[in-house]
Amino acid sequence: MAIIEVVEYEGPPGVFAWRYPNQELGTWTQLIVHETQEAILFKGGRALDSFVAGRHTLSTANIPILSNLINLPFGGKSPFTAEVWFVNKLRSLDVKWGTASPIQLQDPKFNIIVSLRAFGQFGVEIEDARKFLLKLVGTLPSFDQDTLVKYYRGVLTSNINEMISSYIIHKKISVVEINAYAAEISKHVRDTIAPSFEEMGISLVNFFIDSINFPENDPSTQRIKEALAKKAEMDIIGFTYQQERSYDTLESAAKNPGSTAGIVGSGLGMGLGMAGSMYDAVQQMAGNVKVQTTSDMDVKQKACVTCGQLNAADSKFCSACGQSLTLGAAGIPAKKIVCSDCGQPLPPNAKFCLNCGDPYNACPACGYDFKIGSVNCNSCGTLLPKLCRECGEWMDPKARFCPGCGTSSILKCSNCQAEVQHGQKFCMECGHAQT
Repeated sequence: MAIIEVVEYEGPPGVFAWRYPNQELGTWTQLIVHETQEAILFKGGRALDSFVAGRHTLSTANIPILSNLINLPFGGKSPFTAEVWFVNKLRSLDVKWGTASPIQLQDPKFNIIVSLRAFGQFGVEIEDARKFLLKLVGTLPSFDQDTLVKYYRGVLTSNINEMISSYIIHKKISVVEINAYAAEISKHVRDTIAPSFEEMGISLVNFFIDSINFPENDPSTQRIKEALAKKAEMDIIGFTYQQERSYDTLESAAKNPGSTAGIVGSGLGMGLGMAGSMYDAVQQMAGNVKVQTTSDMDVKQKACVTCGQLNAADSKFCSACGQSLTLGAAGIPAKKIVCSDCGQPLPPNAKFCLNCGDPYNACPACGYDFKIGSVNCNSCGTLLPKLCRECGEWMDPKARFCPGCGTSSILKCSNCQAEVQHGQKFCMECGHAQT
């Protein structure tokens, strides 16, 4: 085989270490090492010398130990066999990693075993080329990113599993919230695994967890997501799980006349025209079940005369501003609040009517539910706040400009631009109908 005159890097991009395929060299062979590279000469399994960027001649003058290995006098010329390794020392910041299989963890909030996966990327730089080749590369012809990730997959998975489990347990958070702590977990994992990289001559520049997610078909994860979505829906509407179950029972009874609720209704109807014993028999047959409707709810609450906050019926002072609740507006005892749209009672602290969904707009004096656009309260006559037509923020009834967006609250006739009052149907100047 011909002696190689010039040896330089011809490997593929993205590899950390590459071995020159031909070992037939001579003491006159030129070795070219590019920037961000380092070359190491091996003979007989021993690392003879390393070469930095530049052009080098593989002579005994440059490599004194070579004269002993090939039995040449100092400065002699002769062919010899040796391996040349090129190590790329440029930082590689896009090394991808991921858990090969889902990690099984118990959610501390929901007590459900869930599966999760994690993936991300890290950056490395070869600091000690000799140590890297001797301890990690060995006899492989090349060493790329996939090989590095494969080698460290066990180290990464075990540490990530441990760190995620530790955060979930000690911080008492749900697995669905773990992504909020990805940056902290990334830092701890990097600090933990960096020494194992340094042992192989590699510097771990950075480490990131891009995402911690769940398999879409995992039933436990789906249950948690459905429960959280349901809770959010109930929080927005303003009722509890127990109330929702009551409504579901009522709806089911209405759709199934032959059910227990239907039997109860029949028993009640028959009881009006029967003796007490017959009525009791029907009640017993029905299982003594009573379905409570929305209209049957005994909603007891008091509205604060100062801030309009709804309080429990037995409260003596407002929970929001501390105002005495002994009397309502103008000395009138506080009364039950009902929806101005459908007339159904409004439960304490409700934001919407549970029957029709109409928003609850409380009179600041008596708590009466008024319709948007009303000028005075139908219950106590108090001048009501008005709604900004631009941003939707409530304003003082006497304010001329919205405190939120600065829009003028003065209404003008669309025909003659004369000032009109809220609720006024016709312009007093030109008689034009106001919309």
